[in-house]
Amino acid sequence: MTRIAILGATGYTALELLKILARHPHVEVTALTTRQETRPHISEVHPALTGQYDLECEALTPAQVAERADIVFCALPHTASMDAVPQLLDADCKVIDLSADYRLNDPGVYEQWYGHVHTDPTRLNDTVYGLPELYADAIPSASLVANPGCYTSTSILGLAPLVNAGLIEPTGIIIDAKSGVSGAGRRPKLGTLYSECNESVTAYGIGTHRHTPEIEQVLTDVGGAEVQVAFNPHLMPMDRGILCTMYPRLKQESSVEELLAVMMDFYRNQPFVRVVDHIPATKHVAHTNFCDISVRLNRNQLVVFSATDNLIKGASGVAVQNLNLMLGVDSVTALI
Repeated sequence: MTRIAILGATGYTALELLKILARHPHVEVTALTTRQETRPHISEVHPALTGQYDLECEALTPAQVAERADIVFCALPHTASMDAVPQLLDADCKVIDLSADYRLNDPGVYEQWYGHVHTDPTRLNDTVYGLPELYADAIPSASLVANPGCYTSTSILGLAPLVNAGLIEPTGIIIDAKSGVSGAGRRPKLGTLYSECNESVTAYGIGTHRHTPEIEQVLTDVGGAEVQVAFNPHLMPMDRGILCTMYPRLKQESSVEELLAVMMDFYRNQPFVRVVDHIPATKHVAHTNFCDISVRLNRNQLVVFSATDNLIKGASGVAVQNLNLMLGVDSVTALI
């Protein structure tokens, strides 16, 4: 059995990760951490896990975690991971980092969008980006995998086949994205209080959302030409789910049937991407690791739809996909 630790076990992402790992036949969760001084039992933090784990959340150092674990999931806030990850790697642990600290290749871009100097910049080019549908060949041998962002995965998976085939212009892509409130995390914030967000839809982070450079970086890699997007996120009054409605420009006239065929071929061997005839909806993918994608033509405008559960395919589910690749087991283990 592979020993697993989770740093930052009190959030929504850790909860979903623990639910999945509870049914994983090849791993044992051996350590959970919190920055609290108390040692709450995991069932006190997440009552949904009552009876599944007999573990306390502890304020462990990376060195102490490394003594108990072979692979570590870092579910820490941005900037906190870059302190813990080098110590874990030095202790021969493998790491799947769910923060943004290792997603961007350029430390200058990280500083621009996250407002912090990256303290481990030399490791960025050696980190594998953890989107299995695109980078599965590199993940099994990786020591450090950077788990994608939720908006990022949803956007990239919808656009990647068309970018890769050179069917759409790489610039001027508009991404209209909508997410449930859990995407903001578990810590209370004014904008996510029930009375603030219920029965309301609001845009936020226009021109400043940190997933923008991540989307552009990966799609540029996929297509071989610089991609630029206008990413416009919205907060929806629902618990979970992401729907991205995207507006790229076609380079030449194509039918819906031809575009769907390109998508189906691109994802032919990918069990968690479903190219569908209907327009995707968040309810179709809620509590699953699936991403549903489709396209339509509105007059001459191409519209691409992509839907995921932000906590599963957007975070914990894809993290377990990465784990399965690192373990050399079937990629769907514990996920279907």
